[in-house]
Amino acid sequence: MTGDRIAAYRAIAQNALRIAAGLAFFSHGAQKMFGWFGGFGADGGTVDLMSRFGIAGTVEVTAGALIALGLFTRPAAFVASGEMAVAYFWMHWWRSGEMWWWENRGETVLLYSFIWLLFAAWGGGTFSLDAWLTKRKAAGPADAEG
Repeated sequence: MTGDRIAAYRAIAQNALRIAAGLAFFSHGAQKMFGWFGGFGADGGTVDLMSRFGIAGTVEVTAGALIALGLFTRPAAFVASGEMAVAYFWMHWWRSGEMWWWENRGETVLLYSFIWLLFAAWGGGTFSLDAWLTKRKAAGPADAEG
C-alpha cells in the first residue's frame, strides 16, 4: 500500500470516528437536556440546568455538536476531555471507591476522555468545517467570492 493510500484511509477513519463519537456524545447530552432518546433518570425526564448533570449535558450537547461538525474541534474536544476526566474521577472512582473501570463502570467516560484528548491534539481532520474554513481563509478574499 502506498503512503498516499494509507494517509487517505487514516483521514477517513479519523473523520468517521469524530462524527460517530461526536453524535454519540451529543446524544448523552440531549438525554439530559431535552429528554430525548429515552430521557434522563428513571422517569425519562430532563435535568435541572444548574445541577452537575445540567452542566454536563450542556457540555455534551455543545461539544458533541461542534465535534461532529468539525467546528472548533480542538477547544471543544479539550473541554469535553476534561469533563469526562472529571466524570471518571468524581462519579466513577470516588463514588464507588474502585479505581478500575471494570469495577466502577467507568469504561465509557474513560474512553471518551481519551478520544477527545486525541481530537484536541489532532484537530477535526480533512472533512471538517475547521479544514474548510482554513482552506477558505488561505484562498484569500478574492478567491473566496468565486
